[in-house]
Amino acid sequence: MSIAEEKKSESFTENVNVVDDDYKLLTADARKAGERALVRKLDRRLMPTAVFIYILNYIDRVAVTAARLQGLEQDLGLTAVQYESILAILYVTYCPAQIPSNMVCFVLSPSIYIGACVVAWGLTSAMTGVTTNFTGIMVCRVFIGLPEAAFYPGIMYLLSRWYTRKELAVRSAWFYCGLLISNAFGSLIAAGILAKMQGVLGLSAWRWLFYIEGAITMFFGFLTMWLLPDFPHNTRWLNAAERRLGQVRLAEDAGEADKDSDNLTIYDGLFLAIKDPKTIIFMFMSCSQLLGLSYINFFPTLTQTLGFGTTVTFLMAAPPWIFASACCVLNAWHAGTRGERFFHIASWWWVVILGYIIALTTMATGGRYFSLFLMTTGYCGFALTLTWVSNAIPRPPAKRSVAMGLVNGFGNLGNLMGSYVWNQSWGPQYHQSMIVALCSLVLSTALSFLIRWILIKENKHMDMMEKELMEGPGRERIEEAARLEGITFEEAMKRRKGFRYLY
Repeated sequence: MSIAEEKKSESFTENVNVVDDDYKLLTADARKAGERALVRKLDRRLMPTAVFIYILNYIDRVAVTAARLQGLEQDLGLTAVQYESILAILYVTYCPAQIPSNMVCFVLSPSIYIGACVVAWGLTSAMTGVTTNFTGIMVCRVFIGLPEAAFYPGIMYLLSRWYTRKELAVRSAWFYCGLLISNAFGSLIAAGILAKMQGVLGLSAWRWLFYIEGAITMFFGFLTMWLLPDFPHNTRWLNAAERRLGQVRLAEDAGEADKDSDNLTIYDGLFLAIKDPKTIIFMFMSCSQLLGLSYINFFPTLTQTLGFGTTVTFLMAAPPWIFASACCVLNAWHAGTRGERFFHIASWWWVVILGYIIALTTMATGGRYFSLFLMTTGYCGFALTLTWVSNAIPRPPAKRSVAMGLVNGFGNLGNLMGSYVWNQSWGPQYHQSMIVALCSLVLSTALSFLIRWILIKENKHMDMMEKELMEGPGRERIEEAARLEGITFEEAMKRRKGFRYLY
């Protein structure tokens, strides 16, 4: 054999080995074990990172509400309206920035992009501690909304690129527990800092609160760049076989490849998302939902109406959120097991409505505190909102990415409006605030029922259109799924027949 022929043979052998390595976890013997190992690896690395960042995210965002109880308003000379504006202005940048942010996250490396945003909001949070007037703190609040916009919809989109529909509900809930835990332990951390740091180096305790929490966030932001995965085809810390398995799992789950056509841009995804009526309904549902749950930015203030001191108020604010965290995980586990969405989301809003009714009828300490437990459970439903969006608008990924950004971005306008709904002059009863929030949850219930009706109708339509799809525009993605799995187009079509929207 000539030297040229030997090199050609060696090259062919190397290529065969590469192909074998790529597909070695797709064989019948290795598939189950390989899939369990991949999911465990993601659960050990992706999920703890996402949860911890979310804890830091909300602690940084709502630190201003804790600082309020330790003299922030007095030190900066703020009026009640100026304080409400400080809370609201964050959402002026946070809401619209989520749409372009998710478009950027779709194109760039999520690990680097999200990690850089974590560092940026940590720095901005720390800078809040040096402000001396209303203008300074307003500037910080404007700029903290920009990097924070990348996080929640970005991570939810990233989860949807790795986990199947059955797995996604529980992982989304574990992720969202970061927010609930941050409200519990964030209050405890704030209580410790505010109680021990007053006067240290001549600074107010509320300034130390921003310095310490901002510094911790910046440190973890740099770790995030190494810990988070990117997409199934390009994650650095997975081998070729694991990356291939990650792609195949999602292709099987939806019956088509989890990738865009070569000629589909992120701007096409924006157009497709806006054109889908489900996106618009989800946007208004999320907005009314978050208006109904906007008490979260005033939770220490509501707890203070029980009549206790600052430290005890923070300690009493923790148990309702710990209770909500447990309910959130159990609810998501049951939703994933049953493949149901509407009742696992909307029923918790009815629990919140009950909590509002109790709070409207009594100022007794026991009854009022019990109502706070009921109110916090509303976030068990919100935790599954973007999961439902991902299930209802699954393909193509460009459309799903933009839709999730639109829903969460527009939805947070509810928090912006809520900044003015919980007016201090309406306290300590806050009856007007609770009536507005209660009506908002009734509206979100009606909109979610409309989405459920649409999805049931579309499932019935898919039953009728199965055969026509064989030659339809979706053929290209189904053929790609078949190629990834090493099966025929007909076999891929049989698997696709099992896909239906979850409602």
